[in-house]
Amino acid sequence: MPSTSSAVPDSGRPVPSSLWRDRDFRRLWVGQTASQLGEHTTLIVLPLFAVLTLDAGAGELGVLRAVGQAPILLLSLFVGAWVDRWRTRAVMVVTDAGRTLILGAAAVAGLLGWFGLPALLVVAFAVGALSVFFDVAYQASLVRLVQRDQLLQGNSALEGSRSAAQIGGPALGGALVSLLSAPLAAVSSAVFFALSFLSIRRIRRTESIPERSERPPRVWRRIHEGLRFVVGDTSLRTVCLASAAFQFSFAAMMTVYLLFLPRELHLSGTTVGLALAATGPGALLAARLPGRFGYGPVLVAAAALGDGVFLCVLALHGSSAVTVSALLAINFVFGAAGQLVNVTVMAVRQAVTPDGMQGRAAATITFVGMGMAPLGSLLGGFLAMEWGLRTSLLVTAAGMMLSPVVMALSPLARLGRELPAVQDAPPAVARSEAHETAARDSEAAHGAATETGS
Repeated sequence: MPSTSSAVPDSGRPVPSSLWRDRDFRRLWVGQTASQLGEHTTLIVLPLFAVLTLDAGAGELGVLRAVGQAPILLLSLFVGAWVDRWRTRAVMVVTDAGRTLILGAAAVAGLLGWFGLPALLVVAFAVGALSVFFDVAYQASLVRLVQRDQLLQGNSALEGSRSAAQIGGPALGGALVSLLSAPLAAVSSAVFFALSFLSIRRIRRTESIPERSERPPRVWRRIHEGLRFVVGDTSLRTVCLASAAFQFSFAAMMTVYLLFLPRELHLSGTTVGLALAATGPGALLAARLPGRFGYGPVLVAAAALGDGVFLCVLALHGSSAVTVSALLAINFVFGAAGQLVNVTVMAVRQAVTPDGMQGRAAATITFVGMGMAPLGSLLGGFLAMEWGLRTSLLVTAAGMMLSPVVMALSPLARLGRELPAVQDAPPAVARSEAHETAARDSEAAHGAATETGS
């Protein structure tokens, strides 16, 4: 069954009443869900292995987390410009295959006794680099796969599963480290990437290949266009600043938190994973609450609630059932609010961004926001060494409150019940995208005629 595309609304192909009836969208969703679960499971497997098996200190853990997050800072802008010019399906398939092979090789090295901290650093950087490609590609892929009026529905599904994996992945990762050896835990993570590979490669929708005869300076110009577009839009600029404040503080807090749970509260690896597990109705609420209370108020309230709840961890002592129950409740609130923020922010970004700028806009926001994570991880390790775990947790958790403050003081907080209108791309971008859209329309019409003739 041919799938729909926002680029070819008049191609004569039927638009499914629900995206779940579109087999290509289901394949993308299954692949993206498996990939995100594998990614976030790996992100907890490697640090916990370093702490519990290699007895890594606070500084070493901070370096490990920073190395894994460094590709976001180093590669995001280039990946955004590059992905906008290639087939997103091919990018996702190649990155899934690469992560599967890397983690498989890590498992073999671990079984042979070679899986020390240097190997962890190499694996963390390689998986992180490939994850940057995948994450930018799947966000751009959605716009090319569905009609524009289906973006909110499709985005809610994709971001809901991503948020759930981001929160639930640590639970699985912690359990795998405790129940299996670290090499076998890496194999389990690789299985998710293999499942993503198998699902995404079955997508039938053929994307047109944009013209690739541009000279190298064109890449820098496209990066500049993406930066200029995001900086020029009030909503996107606020999202960037709020994301940077959150990701910096959250990375620092998580470095301290991963040490605080096993060493201060004396929790086992399995209990740590369980404590980090939290799923909530954020993805479902994102489709309802903004329409009732407004996008701005929902964003600010959810961010303040989700970020502020971590201050409650400071009141906990010991590894009793009460402590574990409290941690579960805290992470549930954080997970629910986090999903609500993620889905709502993504809906705003996609609504104001022209189709041809989606990859660059996503990459720019990722660069500014997630690019701060390596620095935050290093700061968290430094604070834990110098100030102790409880004081460091207080400082870093309080720092997370900067994000809702930034949003509350901006026009983003005043967004109403309707999404803002799409913004015009810079003139140079508009001309370039017009040529690419015409090429996609021509190819899609030819494909539709071929299908009819067959």
